[in-house]
Amino acid sequence: MVDQDMIVPPTASTWFFQPKVQPRPRLRLFCFPYAGGGASTFLSWSNYLPADVEVWPVQLPGRQNRLAEPAFTQIPALVHALTPALQECLDIPFAFFGHCMGAHLAFEVARQLRDQGAPQPRHLFVAARRAPQLPDPNPHCYQLSEPLFLKAVSNLNGLPGEFIANKELVRLMLPTLRADFEATETYTYTDREPLDCAISAFGGSEDDSVTSDELAAWHHQTTGPFRFHLFSGGHFFINSHQVPLLKLISREIEQIIEHSQRR
Repeated sequence: MVDQDMIVPPTASTWFFQPKVQPRPRLRLFCFPYAGGGASTFLSWSNYLPADVEVWPVQLPGRQNRLAEPAFTQIPALVHALTPALQECLDIPFAFFGHCMGAHLAFEVARQLRDQGAPQPRHLFVAARRAPQLPDPNPHCYQLSEPLFLKAVSNLNGLPGEFIANKELVRLMLPTLRADFEATETYTYTDREPLDCAISAFGGSEDDSVTSDELAAWHHQTTGPFRFHLFSGGHFFINSHQVPLLKLISREIEQIIEHSQRR
């Protein structure tokens, strides 16, 4: 028997994994993963968000069911490839969430949609990544040797010990990890008009990769409301503090839906 909750609607492409179809959704939340991450990171999110919100995790090439496809090494090329597929799914109000690499990717996709005169996200949620206009002070980890590269990634608490010990898994995922880090570390910001949508920035108080000031600097990228929330935890606080994070996002989404109904 086919699980009805796992049916992907015809409009969804390989770029999205949309696990739970709502009969009358009022908002769609597109979730952009961190470097090396896949759509599975967000599979449980619909359990903590309003029932009429559809969670659409973005599935990038080079991981999980797209493992055979080469990962992109440049954010502009990734934006160019992803945006047309995304435009097929913007028939209702929507918002973006991006973690680390996904934050800059979501931001650039929003700007690309604006350039094309397409619908705009009602809200941009960003986590664990400095504002795009700030230079990256870190060296280019993607160019390091395998042991040093894996150590650098592990310092973000992004690689469990069992992963590093599994040589076959490392061999499979190392090209994607390097590609994602190259895309992140070679990202170049172009100064343009701020977005109109509200932005909420989230961070972990123990995340050594980004400071509170670097997160707060996202306020320069919107003419709308800006909110900043700091959680205890490291770079992956979105996992360790998932429930309180999603409570905050739910609150913002309810306001978006309420505003949309008044239009």
